Amino acid sequence: MYKENIYKIISNKNIAKSVYKMILEGDAQYITAPGQFINIKLANKFLRRPISVCDCDENTITIIYKVVGDGTCIMSQMQSGEALDILIGLGNGYDISKSEKPLLIGGGVGVPPLYMLAKKLLADNQKPSVILGFNTADEIFYEQEFKELGISVTVATADGSYGVKGFVTDALSSIGCYDYVYTCGPLPMLKAVYDNTDVSGQFSFEERMSCGFGACMGCSCKTKYGNKRICKDGPVLVKEEIIW
Repeated sequence: MYKENIYKIISNKNIAKSVYKMILEGDAQYITAPGQFINIKLANKFLRRPISVCDCDENTITIIYKVVGDGTCIMSQMQSGEALDILIGLGNGYDISKSEKPLLIGGGVGVPPLYMLAKKLLADNQKPSVILGFNTADEIFYEQEFKELGISVTVATADGSYGVKGFVTDALSSIGCYDYVYTCGPLPMLKAVYDNTDVSGQFSFEERMSCGFGACMGCSCKTKYGNKRICKDGPVLVKEEIIW
């Protein structure tokens, strides 16, 4: 179930190269699972901007986004006290009941939803570990926040400027045993994780969306179990249903 509502910006801060953290005040009851997203309406923009939820409580929602176009550029310039029209509670989110010792793998702005996921897994007495992938050291964010949860964190950078040199899959050899994978990031990263892990898992896909709640069919994709809408039936798909 989703809901349209008005939310007030509490803070909007630059936390890494071109990356911003925004905290919104408002009713968050419709966010029921980690991995769900919100859809933000911006002035003079026809399509809303889908942004994954990093964290939430009863009265606040935290999102992290990267400035990649006009819409996110507008967002980066917004100030505390401004209001946003938002659809919340979108997408299916991750199912946390599938493992005991999961591995979380995030790339770039695929990292934020894994933070809320990690908190939920820990509350369920699971023992997650995390691999975070970035291009360069100046793009890294939330390494410390994950560590403060008390879990093992491995960082990989493509240029080798910090942590493991290479991609998230290059860091897999440094990880101990795990029985399940949760991952979110760009498509090439998801494909590499799929090819380089032997366990089952859940993969969160990025896709261009129009409505955000399954009405327009614009983000449909083929799976082994038929066509699915990334915004409504996803963005999380299980490994066994994915067709590349």
